[in-house]
Amino acid sequence: MSNASLSAKPLVELPVNDFLRRLAGSDPTPGGGSASALSGAVAASLVSMVGGLTTGRAGFEEVAETIEIMVEQGHQIAGVLGAAVDRDAAAYDQVTAAFKLPKATDAEKTARSQAIQAAMTHAADVPFEVAEECLAAAELAMIALEKGNPNATSDAAVALLHALTGLEGAVLNVAINLDSIKDAAYVSEKTSEIKRLVTRSEELRTAGWQIIRERFQALG
Repeated sequence: MSNASLSAKPLVELPVNDFLRRLAGSDPTPGGGSASALSGAVAASLVSMVGGLTTGRAGFEEVAETIEIMVEQGHQIAGVLGAAVDRDAAAYDQVTAAFKLPKATDAEKTARSQAIQAAMTHAADVPFEVAEECLAAAELAMIALEKGNPNATSDAAVALLHALTGLEGAVLNVAINLDSIKDAAYVSEKTSEIKRLVTRSEELRTAGWQIIRERFQALG
């Protein structure tokens, strides 16, 4: 496939090897934000898989409804985060385009500055939404870990770790944009929100590893 064809096709529709080549390229997109969204999508997909390995099995009748909801929500979140792989790249491209606007006159400088701020805000909004979706995926992964088929413990654990990586990576992409945004109220609000996200991420990581170590003697 030619480079032009790769660039024209949505990132989420690329074969894995082609996506990795794009990620390894010298262009700034796709970058860490897209990778974070993809990590969350992988997590949500694994959650649904664990649900599939649990549904209908003897001994899980009492949690059948919970598992069914978990599978459905996993599919939904995977779709949202899959689309966000491209949304994040597009948001960064808007920032780049804003910085390239003319600045020869005072009017152009004002317009350019406004465009940059608007693009920066959008570039923070998208990964913030990704972080929220990754948190939702992580919460589902904990359900999969606690209530799902224990034979799929490693799969549920990988789902949790991918979700938390996606969350924390997305938070970093919010934070780097906040440092360039002049709207103090917006920055204050998002700063508070990312602290909430990071705190919950740390709680889930600790709880998840406790379960994992209890089940796997080699990690005890």
